[in-house]
Amino acid sequence: MTDYNEISYRDLHRPKECFASRSEYLDHELKIMAPKRWRVNLPFRDYRFELEDWVPAMAATIGKIVMVAAVAGAFAAPLGLGDAFVIENVRYEMLIVALLFVILFSGILNPTANLAGTHGPLIPLIPLIMAAGGHPMAFGIMVGVLGFMLGILKGGSLMARLTSDGVCGGLLLYLGFIGIVGQIKKLFAWAEGFDMAYIAFVVVFATIVLYAYLEHVRLRWLAIPLGCALAAVIAFALGAPFEFKTEPGIPNLNPAYWWGETTGWQMGLPDMEHFLVVAPFAILAVAMWSPDFLGHRVFQELNYPKGSDRVLMNIDDTMCVAAARQIVGTSLGGGNLASSWGTYMVPAAIAKRPIPAGAILTGLLCIVAAIWGYPMDLAVWPPVLSVALLVGVYLPLLEAGMQMTREGKTSQSAAVVIFSSALVNPAFGWSLTMLLDNLGLIGDKERGQAMGAVHRWIIPSVVFLLLTGILAAIGQIPGIPALL
Repeated sequence: MTDYNEISYRDLHRPKECFASRSEYLDHELKIMAPKRWRVNLPFRDYRFELEDWVPAMAATIGKIVMVAAVAGAFAAPLGLGDAFVIENVRYEMLIVALLFVILFSGILNPTANLAGTHGPLIPLIPLIMAAGGHPMAFGIMVGVLGFMLGILKGGSLMARLTSDGVCGGLLLYLGFIGIVGQIKKLFAWAEGFDMAYIAFVVVFATIVLYAYLEHVRLRWLAIPLGCALAAVIAFALGAPFEFKTEPGIPNLNPAYWWGETTGWQMGLPDMEHFLVVAPFAILAVAMWSPDFLGHRVFQELNYPKGSDRVLMNIDDTMCVAAARQIVGTSLGGGNLASSWGTYMVPAAIAKRPIPAGAILTGLLCIVAAIWGYPMDLAVWPPVLSVALLVGVYLPLLEAGMQMTREGKTSQSAAVVIFSSALVNPAFGWSLTMLLDNLGLIGDKERGQAMGAVHRWIIPSVVFLLLTGILAAIGQIPGIPALL
């Protein structure tokens, strides 16, 4: 049996023609790669570019435009800042993440660190943060500092070990289902806005048929580009309105402009009071990282072949990079909230591709989109956006969750995490079910009995009580007024 640790990737690489199928070739590539942590990894010496790498790159770029716009818009709305400001900040953020982090870290220095993306689940909390007197810079820096501490202390990988397949699978099912329902509702709301709701039905119906066919012919990795193209063609052919508005250009690159008192965010620099106000929200944000990061790694494990452990996402390294990206991006004037980049990782895992090559392509596409401007309009057009998220993120999450919850023991935990997540939110559901599962009240009782007291109930109890206390303090527990 070949010892891949003793031979370089370049020596182990074999041409595509040597394999019976494309899938076998991609599996072989995953097995022979040996990424070096915090050392230089170069294309063609340590990994190669493949056609499949364009799929996660395209999905990630579309997702980035949309998610950063949502976060920046949530911060900007209470300040009275309009769409022009949001678009300018999104373009700025895309240049920051592409030039300083995606290409440099995930593409070269640490190919097992997933790209630093956007923390979508926090968007509903942003109006609460601003209403409480929070400051975007104070919040972003505190999230970055706390996240870096969690990564250095290896808290992310610890939470992954304490989370069973049933808990994780249920979390994926919940996130997938909620995401699908949300996107379909948004698509119909958009079409109803100009009295052509049937366009939404036709687009979703065609997407379902296309996705099923691609599953049948084992070309599911093409679902994003083909699905987006099909949705755009159908919507435009049926008369849906669309026009290009964002012109080419370079956003303001001066941090002093973004954090000025009369320019940019028009808030100036934060003081100590701002940091105190955002502290409970920042703790919750970082606590919500663990289930997010865990889900992305599990998705790789379900799609990669055996023997490819070396290319799996390192949760702790990803947390450190995301935290550093958060601190730098916020300090420069960006409005993003960082997390593991799901719209990249999910399609990359489906396409059986490791992180680095697609990361470099993602960085290049983000730069092109930010400077050119026009691709941003197409990416946020509802038919393209919704279909990209449906086939690229939420449907795969549902499939992965179902794979992890086939056994009776895992289905118990999955049902409870879905139930409790619906009661409050996924962070609450994950922490509560992890505690119940490790105590042996549900799920695999033998698994809990094999743990020591610290891992079985002390750490899960502390995590649950901490999260619940923070949620209660900021008014996120249904029926209970905010304690702060």
